[in-house]
Amino acid sequence: IGQSVATRQAYGEAIAKLGMEDSRIVALDADVKNSTFSEKFEQRVGDRFHQNYIAEQVMIGAAMGLASRGAIPFPSTFAAFLTRAHDFIRMAAISNLNIKMAGSHAGVSIGEDGPSQMALEDLAMMRAVPNCTVLYPCDAMSTERLVMAAAAHKGMVYIRTTRPATPVIYGADEKFEIGGSKVIRDAPLAVATIVAAGITVFEALKASDELLEAGTPIRIIDAYSIEPVDVATLVDSARQTGNALITVEDHYVNGGLGDAVSAAVSALGIQVHRLAVKDIPRSGQPDELFDRYGISTTHIVATVRRLIDSPTS
Repeated sequence: IGQSVATRQAYGEAIAKLGMEDSRIVALDADVKNSTFSEKFEQRVGDRFHQNYIAEQVMIGAAMGLASRGAIPFPSTFAAFLTRAHDFIRMAAISNLNIKMAGSHAGVSIGEDGPSQMALEDLAMMRAVPNCTVLYPCDAMSTERLVMAAAAHKGMVYIRTTRPATPVIYGADEKFEIGGSKVIRDAPLAVATIVAAGITVFEALKASDELLEAGTPIRIIDAYSIEPVDVATLVDSARQTGNALITVEDHYVNGGLGDAVSAAVSALGIQVHRLAVKDIPRSGQPDELFDRYGISTTHIVATVRRLIDSPTS
């Protein structure tokens, strides 16, 4: 705990470990193995690594064929490039195939690479695919555990990983289940609940520190399972903190974490206030982009204070 590791690196380590333990595990990549860290699998289990170069449709198609023969394939590339293979992804779902996709370099957190490389609609795309589990770990430990859970799960899974290194906040004894979440910050008199996933978990933690110094404790949920989402924890937290939730995500406003949470709780009269990327972003430093596009610590703090001042807004 405390060291910083990119979740994409933890993903590479996890699939390599899986591959050494289970001969059904195969890995595929689309010419970005040094960025997705699938190269770790190639280094250790090279005979079950398949390089597809810049051909994402071919990669997903090959994964479909491997899955139909009993393998458990992990195809990976930049999350933005998986959009090119969406027709194959939907056909894999129709065929009920057991593939485990990973998309790295998601969101404005990739910074200087600019909007063409920033996956900001991938969660929406994958949530729309029937029976597709969508996972978004925030640190190395949760990534490893969720890769293992994905391999054991019968059905399609999408794992979103991020480019920057993030602090390891979970210990080796933590368990992560599909459909679960973690309350990672709480207080007896918490006045609001922040629901974050992946990179925004750390913006929420910084916001919690700032608010606590001012005497305003909040609760934070790491919603690492976006589809299915942990309805029980969301409802329980909202009921205890003003019957409202604040979601914050490095994704466009439509189809991502905010929509998943809203769909889960809106019928119960719980308000959901969404912080998400609302415009096509520019290139820049990640922290500058978080702030410019409304998902930074500053925006979380401001939203909490606005809700306290005007609870029904």
